[in-house]
Amino acid sequence: MFFHWLEKNPFFFASAVSIVISFAGLIEIVPNFAKAAQPLVDMKPRSVLELAGKDVYMKDNCNTCHSQLIRPFKSETDRYGDYSLSGEYAYDRPFLWGSKRTGPDLHRVGNYRTTDWHENHMLNPALIVPGSIMPAYKHQFTNLADIETAYAEAVTVKNIFHTPYGDEFQGTRAAWEAYKPTVLAEAAAIAADMKNQDVKDAVAKGEVPEIVALIAYLNSLK
Repeated sequence: MFFHWLEKNPFFFASAVSIVISFAGLIEIVPNFAKAAQPLVDMKPRSVLELAGKDVYMKDNCNTCHSQLIRPFKSETDRYGDYSLSGEYAYDRPFLWGSKRTGPDLHRVGNYRTTDWHENHMLNPALIVPGSIMPAYKHQFTNLADIETAYAEAVTVKNIFHTPYGDEFQGTRAAWEAYKPTVLAEAAAIAADMKNQDVKDAVAKGEVPEIVALIAYLNSLK
């Protein structure tokens, strides 16, 4: 019989197994690429300040040590909250799921950490979390976030991926200048809950330190 013949010919047997597994894998995987994940009800894309914070998050390699994907296991949900749903990432580009956890998962961090906590933690992680090996990120308190590029990112995903940003995202200099006060107002609300006076003064002058944008992003992870 054919199966007996396959068993006696390792090369053809291995080839047949590979073909079957590949076909089965394609049936499982391809449909998921064919349709985009549907956003959750009432879900909105990230604000420009939050996008700028995400850029800081990636620039400083936070995603190297922190995942943003809670698996549907009791050990994970007990520690981090509800498991992640595909629709929660519908507007994320790129995804920051990650697979390495030198530090804890951050997908629900906005539910249990505050602006004040993040400010102190980024200045001196070991002081806030004894035994932490996370480095301090003091430069984020003086470096300025690139909010104009974040605005351009929003315009890009609106035009290419049809992300539901409003009509104020036109991609022109005039449109950006008209929208900028909205970003500064959001930054001022974050800075108001912070203690660092230099950060408060920078925001009052119309500047956005990286730490403000990063905290806005971390607060949005819920």
